[in-house]
Amino acid sequence: MPGKYVFPGGRTDPADKNIISASELPAQDIKKLLAGMGSKASVGRARALGLSAIRETFEETGLRVARTTSKNIILPNHEDWCSFLREGMLPALGDLRYFARAITPPGHIRRFDTRFFIAFRDQVPDLETQKIVPSGELEDLNWVTMDELKRLDLARITQAIFREAKALLSDYKAELPATIPVIEFTMRHRHYVREVI
Repeated sequence: MPGKYVFPGGRTDPADKNIISASELPAQDIKKLLAGMGSKASVGRARALGLSAIRETFEETGLRVARTTSKNIILPNHEDWCSFLREGMLPALGDLRYFARAITPPGHIRRFDTRFFIAFRDQVPDLETQKIVPSGELEDLNWVTMDELKRLDLARITQAIFREAKALLSDYKAELPATIPVIEFTMRHRHYVREVI
């Protein structure tokens, strides 16, 4: 989506499901992720979705959703995970909350089935001192407030996901319980559908 402002994200890699983490996704989030996977549902696949969100955020922005560890970390055979883990930090799946899903409408050349996770900004350790080293995939890397989003060129689905995030954060000021609903966007019978799961 050239010229559009987007979330960091990308494809889940096979290596994602094998990465050790500082904390795990809440059981309720795993249950919600499993419910939308069909016949290929597994806890390992649900976990990999959260880990890929953390890895892609790091790859594209340099930010780690992580916790420092004193454990001896065995580096995997995966360049991006090695870069993430070398600083003595493990991904913190427990800081994520699964809150939205969007499936590209039929008829598109490329279709995506995207899960969206949210975390509070203060759960990114040492945010103010982290060296932001973008990968080059994103051209304009910035923090913006929800009110500033109106001036950005966003795809309609990105706008919809931000509206859901804003509503969620207005309902839950200090903590996001794992019991929050998942909002799913899809197309049925040529109409966009928003469902609460």
